[in-house]
Amino acid sequence: MKEKINQYLAEIEKFTANTAEELEQFRIRYSGKKGILNELFADFRLVAAEERREMGVLLNDLKGKVQQRIESLREGLAGEETAAASSHDLTLPVNFMDAGSQHPLMIVRNRIIDIFSRIGFTVAEGPEIEDDWHTFSALNFAPEHPARDMQDTFFISENPDVVLRTHTSSVQVRVMETTKPPIRMTFPGRVYRNEAISARAHCFFHQVEGLYVDKNVSFADLRQTLLYFAKEMFSPDTRIRLRPSYFPFTEPSAEMDISCNLCGGKGCGFCKYTGWVEILGCGMVHPNVLKNCGIDPGVYSGFAFGIGIERITNLVFNVKDLRMFSENDVRFLQQFESAWQQ
Repeated sequence: MKEKINQYLAEIEKFTANTAEELEQFRIRYSGKKGILNELFADFRLVAAEERREMGVLLNDLKGKVQQRIESLREGLAGEETAAASSHDLTLPVNFMDAGSQHPLMIVRNRIIDIFSRIGFTVAEGPEIEDDWHTFSALNFAPEHPARDMQDTFFISENPDVVLRTHTSSVQVRVMETTKPPIRMTFPGRVYRNEAISARAHCFFHQVEGLYVDKNVSFADLRQTLLYFAKEMFSPDTRIRLRPSYFPFTEPSAEMDISCNLCGGKGCGFCKYTGWVEILGCGMVHPNVLKNCGIDPGVYSGFAFGIGIERITNLVFNVKDLRMFSENDVRFLQQFESAWQQ
């Protein structure tokens, strides 16, 4: 045992460590739970009584030398790190992280909400996973309406039907069920439809819908509200036109076009040389929808509209591929904060 101790003492004196990892391995070899020191102290119990005093002194000396060597090498490594750090050129410029910017869809979403807030519209949001009642039935969809088909809508379960909402009109229903008119609100959010992904369509997109319910609300109120929105969103010279259309939840219903903001209504490739670009659907809230939500259509009337945020963003920023909005390419996204401010 005495020979082993002398051998280890010689090894300790010669040992050097160039890295903290090498020093840690040395510490584990000698002072670890299964290290040399623990093994020697375990063997000490087998030493003859007349040799125990001498062996005990040697073992304690070995333990002290191990601790001294570890501390000495640790201080040396720390000094080298300090010297290396002091050699850095502190006058070099700092590599700052690039500042983030708002997503173009959020820029336009917030702009739309802000425009309607100036004329008294507040904001309400609701769940993206909805039941049949709030998504279809309360909104006057017929049982055989194609929107209820699985090829058009993402179903989570059937009987009862639970779906990913196809429009934020479900939030309109929730508000009308719990709020007494007058109601003047916008409903922003993400919606889902089972469509093939392409440059012009995606399986999810974003909407801002609007609802106004009060006594004596007319189609003229709807038209003036949307004309105000178009002029504020695009330019004071923007014109609108309303074309008859059909939606189950409004009657009468219309599609709204604006004069093309790229050619000023003269005709170009973007507007297919018509001078007009479709941007939203709208109409007077169907009496059946008011009844389903507990509002008397004999006393109250209202209008609703739905705006596709991607569509407006395309018009504002002239983005030709919808997929770019969800690809998270920083080079693409960084362009828009300054572009809107200009």
